Amino acid sequence: MLERNDSYEALVSGFRWEIPARFNIGVAVCDRWAQAEPDRPALYAYRPEGKPDVLTYGEMAHRSNAFANALRKLGVMRGDRVALLLPQGFETAIAHTAIYKLGAIAVPLALLFGVEALEYRLQTAGVKAVVTTEAGAVKLAGIRARLPLLEAVVSIDGAGAGALGFEALVADHAPDFEAAATSPDDPAMMIFTSGTTGPPKGALHGHRVLLGHLPGVQMPHEFLPQPGDRLWTPADWAWAGGLLNVLLPGLYFGVPVVAGRFERFEPEAALRLMEKMAVRNAFIPPTALRMLKSASGIASRFDLKLRTIGSGGEALGRETYDWAKAELGLTINEFYGQTECNLVLASCAALGVSRGGAIGKAVPGHEVAVIDGEGRRVKTGEPGQIAVRRPDPVMFLEYWQNPEATARKFIGDWMVTGDQGIEDGDGYVHFFGRDDDVITSAGYRIGPGEIEDCLTGHPAVALAAVVGKPDPLRTEIVKAYVVLKDGVERNEELAGDISLWVRERLSAHEYPREVEFVDSMPLTTTGKVIRRIFRDRAKAEAG
Repeated sequence: MLERNDSYEALVSGFRWEIPARFNIGVAVCDRWAQAEPDRPALYAYRPEGKPDVLTYGEMAHRSNAFANALRKLGVMRGDRVALLLPQGFETAIAHTAIYKLGAIAVPLALLFGVEALEYRLQTAGVKAVVTTEAGAVKLAGIRARLPLLEAVVSIDGAGAGALGFEALVADHAPDFEAAATSPDDPAMMIFTSGTTGPPKGALHGHRVLLGHLPGVQMPHEFLPQPGDRLWTPADWAWAGGLLNVLLPGLYFGVPVVAGRFERFEPEAALRLMEKMAVRNAFIPPTALRMLKSASGIASRFDLKLRTIGSGGEALGRETYDWAKAELGLTINEFYGQTECNLVLASCAALGVSRGGAIGKAVPGHEVAVIDGEGRRVKTGEPGQIAVRRPDPVMFLEYWQNPEATARKFIGDWMVTGDQGIEDGDGYVHFFGRDDDVITSAGYRIGPGEIEDCLTGHPAVALAAVVGKPDPLRTEIVKAYVVLKDGVERNEELAGDISLWVRERLSAHEYPREVEFVDSMPLTTTGKVIRRIFRDRAKAEAG
């Protein structure tokens, strides 16, 4: 944990990892608090109408123990994979905790996955049991014959469609369980990469991954926990951002976590939740923040109690950074990481570590650099690949059953991220774009994030994606695919105005030479724009 300090330099120089010889995530996020303060609230379940439901640490301990016993009776052993196809909710946290106590491996999956995406991940992971909803059980029923290793399906909505009932299993088993004596390097979870640049891979993490996340959570949330802190994110808990940036660290710190079930992000609904639940600390991905910008008069219409907002997953951009300061009176603390090695760069306005358009600086305990293809640090201001040096407690163990891909992830002791960045003279890292996303136009290397952020500052634009379109003269031109706000009419004049908006605010080489209006934006389950779809489309247009 970080000890409060007024200086970033002192914080870094005084930090040391203390990783115990035995560590179990389930014990750390549940039993530790249940023994000391059993009535302490662990989770609140938001209800638009009426009071929220409350899950205490004591109840969570009993229910997770019973479910661990049930899983064991169903044949789940230490090292077996158990998938969770669930929304935010009490059962999700209970199931995660039970799996970790058992010494099994949690495989969180998004409910939005289609049948093919689901089957691929379940087969790849060799999942033995799945905990899901009624709708998830119906999906699984159609592919179960092709999943020979899958032995049990459990539904939180009760028995049916080949599934056992979650509550019945909990009620039928004892609330006492001796957690497995796991080491920090024993596998705890497998999180699949988002698949923005290729087939998803299962990133296997040890129990130490939670400890590795703690300073990276505390920094953007300005020394969480503070009195009255309460966490929420619209991000799916199946994503590393929802699970490891919010749910598990919140439970570890004893900070109540709000569970809110939204099928899709709606700005007004999110604002009502944060107001009613007195959310103090929010993790809101950049795409969601850009959507919030479309909700006018937030400060005057909602009585928000926010102390901190953290954002990551994609580049935030200066427009959204400045908007939050003006509208919410808060500095958004941007952070950076990826499924394989999360929360290694961060901002912290309380420490003076904050710069619009920059991700932040290295989180204490992590060594991060911008390197070239030979693993050498590049000069200040030069583009290169963002990399993290091993060993690092937040770093993945391996890609599941894929040693070749694991080996390709490293240049010597540097774990390469596939993300291009620049480090400035003050040590701030600026995200440039994924290797595949960087646009080469007339000799310039252009990152799409800053242009997309600028586009969403236009009063008519709701969302935007920017890609390079092949061009015989410039190699590529910048092309923007734009979703307009409701009620805005599409026409060539507006397209020209949008293009000019960027040219006047950024530069003459970055503005989109083509603007195409689209009905919707393809997003991953983590809220990232799938630019690959638009890149392919632009290539086809160029012939």
